[in-house]
Amino acid sequence: MTLRHYLRPIALAESPQSEEGEALRLAGGLVYASRFALIARVGAKVTARTRYSLPELRAALGDLPEAVREQFDNLQRLHPPLQCGTRTIRLDQPQVMGILNVTPDSMSDGGQFMDNPDVANAHAAAMLEAGAAIIDVGGESTRPGAAAVWEGDELKRVIPAIERLAKSGAAISIDSRRPGVMEAALAAGAHVLNDVSALRHDPRSLEFAARSGAPVVLMHAPGEGDDLHADARYTDVVLDVFDWLVARRDAAIAAGIARDKIVLDPGIGFGKDVAQNLALINALPLFHALGQPLLLGASRKRMIGALSNEAAAHQRLGGSVALALKGMDAGVQLLRVHDVPETVQALRVWRGLRDAALTDFSQLAG
Repeated sequence: MTLRHYLRPIALAESPQSEEGEALRLAGGLVYASRFALIARVGAKVTARTRYSLPELRAALGDLPEAVREQFDNLQRLHPPLQCGTRTIRLDQPQVMGILNVTPDSMSDGGQFMDNPDVANAHAAAMLEAGAAIIDVGGESTRPGAAAVWEGDELKRVIPAIERLAKSGAAISIDSRRPGVMEAALAAGAHVLNDVSALRHDPRSLEFAARSGAPVVLMHAPGEGDDLHADARYTDVVLDVFDWLVARRDAAIAAGIARDKIVLDPGIGFGKDVAQNLALINALPLFHALGQPLLLGASRKRMIGALSNEAAAHQRLGGSVALALKGMDAGVQLLRVHDVPETVQALRVWRGLRDAALTDFSQLAG
């Protein structure tokens, strides 16, 4: 059986001076790690867990496997911005991706924007004005039990919305798993391909994505057919999802997709129960060891209702913002949310706290 290693940051800091310089800047962002756990796994069994301070880890690197050294480099890898038409989306700080669902049956806003272009336009404009960096347009619900959508219907839903957004100069992502929809969306003015099947749903998707040159978001989901929530079996959900994302990242690169165009998403809520979702969110800093920008999509997810007296989807604002802040603390670059103004406000306060920590020189050693 294969021996695998995982380098997980386990102690985070707001600034390097709070650790007297002994903290690693994660992914070129505003989060710093001072302690690390090196986990060894053979097959499905974790066989060792060794903790290091940053100086201890640096001293030990020469004797550790090459995969560990690669993950150490990945943890501090700088990510170039995403270029979306005339807009540049920096990845050295968190960015908000606003959700525009043009479907009749999405989790919390189904039908609200599908048949009324004026309402959809106003909502998208409000998200942009509030500070959304990207608008993510989707025409197919992927909630558990949702029926698959015919490609023609999906096109009728998303293309007019994308064309209207493109006229405003917005950065746009298309939330689809069909290459025909992806191609039409890019032609209509979209910039990013956000595929919840990680380019597995259609065998043509990888080749098209590579040829398009567009940035791609690859999300973990256990199912391979129409039901992305199916076949969910984990021995350790965090490490299993990590390995799965490694495989999809490598498949995308092998297909010709540039590494700096790949964003990874652990797929919160897709084929995971509450405990598994919580484990993944707590482990988000580990996923920087993949060496790619990260997207967190936890907004209004069912886990929030499960933890708050079964609150309905539209009543999950507090939990959604809490999870977004957890993502910020973990150094996640993209936060996909329904409630843009509230999340952007939380982000601005979070950013103010980080800037204050970086300029608080009283923490320096005397």
